[in-house]
Parts: sequence; C-alpha cells; structure tokens
Amino acid sequence: MTAWQEPCELQHVNDKTNRARFSRVELESFRDAEVPDLIGPGLRLLFVGINPGLWTAATGAHFARPGNRFFPALEAAGIIERPIDPTSGLSTADRDYLIARGVGITNLVARATARADELTTEELVDGAGRLHETVRALSPSVVAVAGITAYRTGFGVKSAKVGRQPADLEGAELWVVPNPSGLNAHETVATLARTYRRAADAAGIVGHPHRSCNSER
Repeated sequence: MTAWQEPCELQHVNDKTNRARFSRVELESFRDAEVPDLIGPGLRLLFVGINPGLWTAATGAHFARPGNRFFPALEAAGIIERPIDPTSGLSTADRDYLIARGVGITNLVARATARADELTTEELVDGAGRLHETVRALSPSVVAVAGITAYRTGFGVKSAKVGRQPADLEGAELWVVPNPSGLNAHETVATLARTYRRAADAAGIVGHPHRSCNSER
C-alpha cells in the first residue's frame, strides 16, 4: 500500500452540469419514502447511512444530495477508482461498479426525512436491530455506520468513538465512520477518506488513495 497523501477536494464535485433540480415542494413529496439498498454478490464493505434524505429519495440514489462528500471520499480513499456523481441518480454502470468493488449501502432507518434529527430514538434502536438481521443474512467482512451520534443512540453505546468498535456485528468487523453530509462541518473529503480507507483496508478492498493536487501538477 502506498503512504497516505492528503487528497485535494476533487474538482469533479463542483462540476454538475447535468444535475437534477427539485423544488422544495417536489422534495417534500418524497418525505417518508424508502430507497432500496444497494447490495450485490461478493459484498465486503457495507456502509450504513442514518436514513435517506429527500434528495436521495427523489433520485433513488444513496448520498445523492449536492454537497454530500460520500462518493468523493470513496474516490479519494481509493475505494472506487473513478468518479461517481449520484445527484441525478446512479446509472446501472455505477451500481454494477460499486457491487463489483464489494461495496454495499443501506440505512439504519428506511424512511426519508429532510434532516436526520427528525428521527426518534425508537426508530434508531429498531434500525440497529434490523441491521443485525441484514448483516447476518449478507455476511459482509466490514460494516461501517456513517454517523457517530446515530450509532450511539441506536446501539446504546454512549461512549463509542469513531473507528473500529470493540465488538463485532454478527461476525463482521464493526466500524463507525463520520457522516459525509455537508452539514458535518468538522469533516472534509480528506478526513472522511482517511477513515473510510481504514475500513476498506479491513474489508480487503484494494485501491490506491487519490494523489494530492500538488503531485498531479
């Protein structure tokens, strides 16, 4: 493995010439909608979001809201080796590529909301119980829950910290990684990528961290 280098904020993140557009009324019409899991054969690394946002529900693509750093962080970490822009939905080629890389995506809570803090404690606890069932059925190598507060609430572990957790989840290594939402101002693509890379290494996903901007000039 090459030594980690700080990736730049990938330029394609801001190049959204074909981005879908939704009015507030249109987005609100997707409240409480559900988005199918992205899961296929050979699953090694299962990312677990908190719940779908309204933009994700409108497009049917996880982490699709403009400004979300999930897919840029995957690329910067080397988990994927080409850009994926989900803001107008994922193509079949993108879905197949993620599955071929051994990456899957699900959520703790299925229903879409404008903000994750609209969810109740009961919903998060119930979601943690369902995640046990999902992992038991799919047998990924690593489960990465993207959101420390939701993890602490759902799993009842108030002292949990980001990183690998002491106990496994149904035989899978359990990690908590930062939420990639643009509302999480403490994180950047670079810091997200470092944590995601560690989870991917544990899952045996081989890739090369994105080079820094300076190294590309």
